[in-house]
Amino acid sequence: MYSVVHDDAALQQIAALPAEVLPVYAEVIGVLELAPANGRPYNEDYPDRPMRELLFGQHGAGTVTYLVLEQQRMVHVLLVQWVG
Repeated sequence: MYSVVHDDAALQQIAALPAEVLPVYAEVIGVLELAPANGRPYNEDYPDRPMRELLFGQHGAGTVTYLVLEQQRMVHVLLVQWVG
């Protein structure tokens, strides 16, 4: 299991999410705690790099950009975007 840590900017972005999206974002956290590698590489040219991105919400209207620190079993959420 991984610890999930949110940067200050990401916390502000989460606070701005619509209320109906918050349960979906909670599911994202569950995925990050168990299998952060399920996200796609942030840069397809470097698929083994630790920065990843996960889509969420209907039609992938949200993205979470995060950094996986394997040795520490930690995920740093850097950016949460919602375009829905």
